[in-house]
Amino acid sequence: MRVLLAEDNPRLSTLISEGLAEQGFVLDCFSTLTEAEESIAVARYDLLLVDLGMPDGDGVAFIRSIRRAGGTTPILVITARNGLGDRVGGLDSGADDYLVKPFEMPELAARCRALLRRPGGCLGTILSVGDLAFDSVEREVRIGERVIRLPPRELGLLERLMRRAGHVVSKASLEEALYALSSEVTPNAVEAAVSRLRRRLAAESANVVLHTAHGIGYMITPAVEQDDRA
Repeated sequence: MRVLLAEDNPRLSTLISEGLAEQGFVLDCFSTLTEAEESIAVARYDLLLVDLGMPDGDGVAFIRSIRRAGGTTPILVITARNGLGDRVGGLDSGADDYLVKPFEMPELAARCRALLRRPGGCLGTILSVGDLAFDSVEREVRIGERVIRLPPRELGLLERLMRRAGHVVSKASLEEALYALSSEVTPNAVEAAVSRLRRRLAAESANVVLHTAHGIGYMITPAVEQDDRA
């Protein structure tokens, strides 16, 4: 789940980024609306977190411009403005939710997940492939009744593949989803993550196959599908 954060307070931006990263989110953080707007033009985000009082403009106008341009990405306002008029104005501008500072990180994470569970959002309830089940809300993977543990990067990779089970997911889209813009990504980072995930699933005897479409991307299928095609 890739999130854009527009927040000009460096300390709060770091706290939000680190806190949501622990919940499986990948964040791109920007201290100006101009930078955020430029990134939205070239990258795909699952959720936008927007502070209203930014140094180069007002967040309400920024949100309105996104909606006027046809943008449908969920938007959560995070702001110190707590007046009724502020809340109404933020929501009427096109925001989907409004959270007043200061807030606790568990509430922010819960609101993010709630927005992403809405129709058209990136969070489903349970994803299933073969005997593998992924709870995208609890961030939990099971084989049958047995919980298996995966590091955050491999967990995110597995989720992206399971959402497109039976279809090839391009390497470029996986790289975009798994790594923030500020991350130093080596040329073989995705290949290495896929290799680690494949080994972990094999070690756990998961009834799935992680295919490589050379030069294109990767695909996950139930193992029986591969057997049927043989």
